[in-house]
Amino acid sequence: MSDQSRRKFIKHLGSTAALLGVGSLSAFGKEHVPVNILHPDRKVSANDKIRVACVGMGIMGFGDVQTAIQVPGVEFVAAADLYDGHLAKVKEVFGAQVHTTRDYRELLNRKDIDAFIVATPDHWHDTISIAAMEAGKAVYCEKPMVQQVAEGHKVIATQQRTKAVFQVGSQRVSSVAMAEARKRYQAGEIGQLNIVEARMDRHSALGAWQYSIPTDASPATIDFDTFLKDTSKVPFDPVRFFRWRNYQAYGTGIPGDLFVHLITGLHYITGSLGPNRIYASGNLVQWKDGRDVPDVVVAIFDYPETKEHPAFQMTLRVNFADGSGGGEYTRLIGTEGVMEMGWNDFKIKKHKLPVAPGYGGWDTFNTFTKAEQEAYIKQYNAKYSEADRKEVSVAESAYAAPNGYDERYDHFVNFFEAMRGGKPVVEDATFGLRAAGPALVTNESYFKRKAINWDPLKMQVIK
Repeated sequence: MSDQSRRKFIKHLGSTAALLGVGSLSAFGKEHVPVNILHPDRKVSANDKIRVACVGMGIMGFGDVQTAIQVPGVEFVAAADLYDGHLAKVKEVFGAQVHTTRDYRELLNRKDIDAFIVATPDHWHDTISIAAMEAGKAVYCEKPMVQQVAEGHKVIATQQRTKAVFQVGSQRVSSVAMAEARKRYQAGEIGQLNIVEARMDRHSALGAWQYSIPTDASPATIDFDTFLKDTSKVPFDPVRFFRWRNYQAYGTGIPGDLFVHLITGLHYITGSLGPNRIYASGNLVQWKDGRDVPDVVVAIFDYPETKEHPAFQMTLRVNFADGSGGGEYTRLIGTEGVMEMGWNDFKIKKHKLPVAPGYGGWDTFNTFTKAEQEAYIKQYNAKYSEADRKEVSVAESAYAAPNGYDERYDHFVNFFEAMRGGKPVVEDATFGLRAAGPALVTNESYFKRKAINWDPLKMQVIK
């Protein structure tokens, strides 16, 4: 690290990290590295009661509500869903006092609702988010923010016009570990970024979205026509309803479900606005259950040089047919080290080269005559000081959130504090489209089998 980089590094620290002892990060093998435990600087003002409604009471809807009501001063008052069984489950879990309906529009004009959680299938995100903001509600919208790029611009325009609090639900950007990773990246700990590589592989039916279908699923218990929205009309099909991620009409496939997490984290750490070129490939290998999206996707993203970061490439891979059992990692590789991200932990491995290149080993030096070798060494020592000739500098450090830490809770704290005190959210509509856009373009590249150029400033495909 240069003197300038070191000064920048020291300036950016002032960390929340406290070295509590030796441990090991499960995400990075069995070697023992001192782990800095990171504690969130969390301040919650519960003076104002906030009442929330949730539209879409599936896996994410229940998880979001259960987390949201843990924040002091937050009350769950209403839910909308197109399956009667989900609405009955709401009352089982949260109490009979929670109002339930199939039609989310009934909730828009209720004065006792301050915020909407939008946790529907992807193709409904924009419509409900826009309607809620128009009705004066704050909106917490699950990722990806939208299913189509054009929808994202409408969400941004609505948020800017209504001044509504709007946050996208990629919760990792509120993680104390992600904040520390950004701080250390910006301080220059890994040198010049040049490659980002990430994988998020799975090997299970549930991991591949073959979700359970209730025995009472029928046209009587599900409003299937409303679910279809403006997509092609098809006969009632509970598989499409409960496993909607498997279909282009309702979801966004692997890129919209999983790539968007990785892109969001990268943009948060580096301050990037996005790539300018995307190419994707893949296949449908194992889960041939009627889905029309691949179960293996590999993509390359070219990021241009900006004032925030140098030019670099990112490769993302998700494999639902991973016979090794699955696994995940994200690695930001620089010229002086690598940052290896877990979910709420990360490790930095430094490998800084000396100024002097060295000689011997696999080198032409060994082919020189003895006299020439002596002459070369004399010249080498005169050119490089003893400090320049030091061996490669190697060091490791690790950071982790405390046991039991929940970054989704912190994400909701950020959302509700923005409602209460006017603080900026950590992932607004513009940030949401900058993350979702490249993921959506990944799908376009896959199906068109060609590279797609993307304008990260205007957030649109370059024709």
